[in-house]
Amino acid sequence: MNTIPDLIDLLPHDTPLALVDKLIDVQELSIHCQVIISDKNVFFNHETNTIPAWVGIEFMAQTIAGWSGYHAWKKGNKSPIGFLLGSRKYKAECSEFQQGDTLDIFAEQILENNGMAVFSCYIECNGQQIASSQLNVFVPTEEKLEELLAPKQDEQ
Repeated sequence: MNTIPDLIDLLPHDTPLALVDKLIDVQELSIHCQVIISDKNVFFNHETNTIPAWVGIEFMAQTIAGWSGYHAWKKGNKSPIGFLLGSRKYKAECSEFQQGDTLDIFAEQILENNGMAVFSCYIECNGQQIASSQLNVFVPTEEKLEELLAPKQDEQ
């Protein structure tokens, strides 16, 4: 029986930019992660003891990255690099997340085609939905990633 690695091992991020703390559940098309709002987060405001609610989009994106990393791990592959292409209708019921809050982040894939995908995402705090969005993401193949990251050569 395989034990699922820690979330940090499924993300293509390193500390301090890995913002999502814990993998709670992962299924074929969905994932549930958690973040505890603390001063360890690079976006933490030490004057207000909060994180701006717009960081919720990155929490959602990293939750999706955890889902992608988990499915790569199941196949014996490393976590792929993905790109957040955009978000649709990000709505937050608050302007800041408070220190000590435990945020539950949920993401479900609703469409996928050739590495392009759309996920429906939301964030809960104490069982109440406080943010939601649809995120458009792209996970290229290794070959396509190398092509995208290769320096452009001048035509002669």
